[in-house]
Amino acid sequence: MFETVKNDDFMILSVAMDADVEAARPWIEAAAPDYITLIDQNHLLSSLYNMVNVPQAVWIDETGMIVRPVETGGSLDVVKEYDPEIGGYIPETAARVASAKSTYIQAGKDWAVNGSASPFLFDYDEARKHVPTMSNEMALAHAKFQLGQYLRRIGSADEADALFAECRQLHPDSWNIFRETTERSASGLAVGEAFWGKVKSLGDKQYYATIDMEGIPR
Repeated sequence: MFETVKNDDFMILSVAMDADVEAARPWIEAAAPDYITLIDQNHLLSSLYNMVNVPQAVWIDETGMIVRPVETGGSLDVVKEYDPEIGGYIPETAARVASAKSTYIQAGKDWAVNGSASPFLFDYDEARKHVPTMSNEMALAHAKFQLGQYLRRIGSADEADALFAECRQLHPDSWNIFRETTERSASGLAVGEAFWGKVKSLGDKQYYATIDMEGIPR
């Protein structure tokens, strides 16, 4: 998307939320982005914008106004449809996912070209309605998570793990905190038994919140 619309009025800022810089590096290098990419080791972005998963996005205009608050960045809530036997999704599900991603990217392009005239922007009142609520427990979880990251870096692993366990209890809906504090596969991804067990425990709850945007498949 950035290659086709980049100009002085449009910028993509990509942030990887990963305490281990080296774990994020190969993914960034493979993507070879020509826009700014940062690594947020302490998940400061999560705590500031109440992000709970990846990918998530925030649209901010040239005046600093948030015109689309935190939302799922073009993904659908299909993780429960993942088929381990084929290592992916059936064609119908994959097509829905591709359609959602394409729709979201096209909306971003429309905003980049048309600015405030884009129909995909929320007005002030609508934007406020879409801002996710930050509870005291969530805020405390983020603070403890950052302290845990510090303890991990200085070698106090047991103390860090105890804090991380508290974080997961205080903010059980944060997949960002969960992934950062649970076991990882050889590829560096937190997709082991603990992850899939948590997915199965969701019940009727969503893994990815539905994007409020015309054209996004359900």
